Amino acid sequence: MTPRISLKTVLLSLACGAAPLTATVPALAQSPADFYKTATLNVLIATAAGSGYDFEGRLVARHIGKQLPGNPRTVPQNLPGAGGIRVANTIYNTAPQDGSNLALVMNSAAMMQAIGGQGVQYDATKLQWVGSLSPAVDSMGVWHTEKVKTIEDAKTKTIAAAATGKGANSNYIPETMNALLGTKFKVITGYSGSPDMNTAMERGEVGARGTSWASWVTSRMDWIQNGQFVVIMYAGPKPKTMPEGVPSMADLVKNSDDIQVMNVVFSGAEFGRPFTFGPSVPKDRVQLMRDAFLAMTKDPEFVSEAEKLKVDIDPVKGEFMQSLAAKVVATPAHLAERAKALVE
Repeated sequence: MTPRISLKTVLLSLACGAAPLTATVPALAQSPADFYKTATLNVLIATAAGSGYDFEGRLVARHIGKQLPGNPRTVPQNLPGAGGIRVANTIYNTAPQDGSNLALVMNSAAMMQAIGGQGVQYDATKLQWVGSLSPAVDSMGVWHTEKVKTIEDAKTKTIAAAATGKGANSNYIPETMNALLGTKFKVITGYSGSPDMNTAMERGEVGARGTSWASWVTSRMDWIQNGQFVVIMYAGPKPKTMPEGVPSMADLVKNSDDIQVMNVVFSGAEFGRPFTFGPSVPKDRVQLMRDAFLAMTKDPEFVSEAEKLKVDIDPVKGEFMQSLAAKVVATPAHLAERAKALVE
């Protein structure tokens, strides 16, 4: 019987600074179909339990095995730490490279490498991207009492925007708009999360906030439908649920250097919540997993559960993310520095 390496062993070796673990020769010699008939698939999730990433990671873990030969046992495992970088380092350096570990990494992985983020020990261009359930579109909106309807309005009035802290989209969305579009958001940090920021708007403490579009869809879409919250910009592929007439960041930024800065800052919107393999997983296993991921997004049982959970399904292919990672990492250093100043 081919020896197995447990996830516990993987994590212990990482903590001890051990050399990367590799798959055994017999395991790599198996066909993808034969391998997954007996393997356990670990889904390593970059965040703690209860987060949006965890939510989607466990949804995929419940269904992906059905699309693989032998319907292998699939085990979700949370591996938070270092702002999400820990799991990317693990899948790249330490986890067995046999296809038994699939990582849900932060969508900022390529950006963090491009800007020289602290703790990065991976090459996003060599990770083998599998797919994501949908883009993770960013958005910016203003509370109705501010009487702001457009970007042009936001250039003429200083508006307090709620944020949790540096690195969060609630912070970098308005900061990037200020830098590239000339808006006048005054970012107020220190809020604990979405409920806290929403309450602050209701109380009149702040008049705006940036967040993922998915957050509005799953929580307070009623505010947008009844006009209490006016969306003035989105970044990323246009969601089906986005109101007509809202401009995309890509429509608004014209300068070529600014466009590259924007593409780095908002690259996570294109990645969505991305699943990836390590750099040395055999190509045929990568292709099998990519095919299985797409098949899963069309499976009626999966689609039904996703609809109940209000998870948007508009899959991003691994091949696209592979080229996107290369584009982001290749950003000229002086422009990556500008992006770094906005996100850190």
